[in-house]
Amino acid sequence: MITKRIIPCLDVKNGRVVKGVNFEGLNDVSDPVALAKHYSDIGADELVFYDITASAEGRKLFTDILCRVAETIFIPLTVGGGINTVDDFERVLKCGADKVSVNSGAIRNPNLIREAAKRYGNQCVVLSADVKRVNGQFRVFARGGRDDTGMEAIAWIRKGVENGAGEVVLNSIDTDGVKNGFDLEMLDAVCNAVNVPVIASGGAGCADHFTQLFQTLPKVDAGLAASIFHFGEVKIPDLKKQLSERGIPMRLL
Repeated sequence: MITKRIIPCLDVKNGRVVKGVNFEGLNDVSDPVALAKHYSDIGADELVFYDITASAEGRKLFTDILCRVAETIFIPLTVGGGINTVDDFERVLKCGADKVSVNSGAIRNPNLIREAAKRYGNQCVVLSADVKRVNGQFRVFARGGRDDTGMEAIAWIRKGVENGAGEVVLNSIDTDGVKNGFDLEMLDAVCNAVNVPVIASGGAGCADHFTQLFQTLPKVDAGLAASIFHFGEVKIPDLKKQLSERGIPMRLL
């Protein structure tokens, strides 16, 4: 049986890891290089690194910090933020990333996913979707959750996978940082729409939320979280042990 993955997320702004609620009110947390090494050492399955203001500020991602993170860890690294061209994919992969996450760049240029997948392979291309309910519809947001694109999310995600995205990260803006649990309704809709790995992001507040996620939605491949790991509210080795004891396949150290 394929093991489920536990993935910490480093939201980086001005060279520091930050965390907020519903994508707002960002608080300083830690040095990204030290935190990345910590997660690699204690058994995280992968690491996600988002330069969360690169798209909104119209600049390129912090490559110096990214290179230091990649040199420090021994687990797969997914990187996103300010990815607008195939050359951006090239630059990030050369820094040591294993996968590149694209969000606003694909909204601006829908051909970006297809072009990147053709050059680097589907396994390198991750479609990250920031989604929020608007008038009863799942709506895609751009620029770090700032702009409502008006696009219906499930159709957009399905199109991204058809174009070559090999993985989907679903970020529920409605549950982000609230710690009341993952957005199971939204995740179920995405899992039923695509046949690639789906990573759940936004809403984890305790270990039981991961159990609920994997038991309720067996199609979900991974659970991603930030603040509960950063602040030690949930310790990854303990979480994975608990999940394994509850019959959820885990890679244990």
